[in-house]
Amino acid sequence: MRIGMLTGGGDCPGLNAVISAVVRKGVSSYGDEVVGFLDGWLGVIEDRSVTLDEEKCRDILFEGGTILGTSRTNVFKVEGGLDKVRATLDAERIDALVAIGGDDTLGVANKLTSEGVAVVGVPKTIDNDLSATEVTFGFHTAVQIATDAIDRLRTTSASHNRVIVCEVMGRHAGWISLYSGIAGGAVAVLIPEQAFDIDEVCELVRARRARPRSAQVVVVAEGATPKEGSFSTVSGEVDQFGHVRLGGIANLLASEIEARTGFETRAAILGHVQRGGSPTAFDRVLATRFGIAAIDAVHDGGAGTMVALQANEIVRVPLEAAVSAPKLVPKELYDQVAKPLFG
Repeated sequence: MRIGMLTGGGDCPGLNAVISAVVRKGVSSYGDEVVGFLDGWLGVIEDRSVTLDEEKCRDILFEGGTILGTSRTNVFKVEGGLDKVRATLDAERIDALVAIGGDDTLGVANKLTSEGVAVVGVPKTIDNDLSATEVTFGFHTAVQIATDAIDRLRTTSASHNRVIVCEVMGRHAGWISLYSGIAGGAVAVLIPEQAFDIDEVCELVRARRARPRSAQVVVVAEGATPKEGSFSTVSGEVDQFGHVRLGGIANLLASEIEARTGFETRAAILGHVQRGGSPTAFDRVLATRFGIAAIDAVHDGGAGTMVALQANEIVRVPLEAAVSAPKLVPKELYDQVAKPLFG
């Protein structure tokens, strides 16, 4: 078979491990030819691709980012996008596509499936917010990066007796902030799923300050919002999927905490640092398992499915189930595990 492959959305540690696994097993076990489309769905629309072989992909498993490049392109927001995709797949003689991405990339894949295009999805997002899979590769790497940063912020916070607000990624789901905040011993963890009370946050900070030379780090997801809605956290800019550009809640929150408590407060925004660098061993292995399962699904007639992790087994689920709704932090988990540790 002649297989097409692409990586879409934000870059993520582990993408190259998936690419490597698809190519190496596809070529060695099935005799496939693999074509990599450049810059996500944009490369399919514009028919820009490279040939992928075992030699080219043998030593990329350890590398961050993606050798294919990526973009946030929505096929169905581009004039004539569907027709251009069909034309490219016909011209390149593609039998099936492996699409590696998050909700947006796989949402496009799901729509293409309904249009008769053979697509197998691989779940990728550091936010860990894709349904139907227990975890996505890249998440554990992002959590480790955030936890390492919080550990470092703790030392300067304690040394200077100042509050530090650490902003991590998480538009709709607070998985990164929850995990890294618990692991890093944060004063409070603020997530998009539950609007926060700024006065309660200040009280937690005051309680921590009462202990001599204690670290006072507040961890906040970029999509978190205050209950009272007293300050804006968005720029108003949107991408092709309608997502508002986020970032900067830490600066606003730091100003509010300092104004209300009188404590010197600083903000640290980790931003794209969380996406960069080599994947952890866990993510390398998970991404490899996903890649192997994806090429097997292509040959087993599994078009229209996404490979997923459930009870430590790799299974196939309908693409529609994976993108139907985001996987959010359960209220019980936040209330019963995280909140008792605050302060």
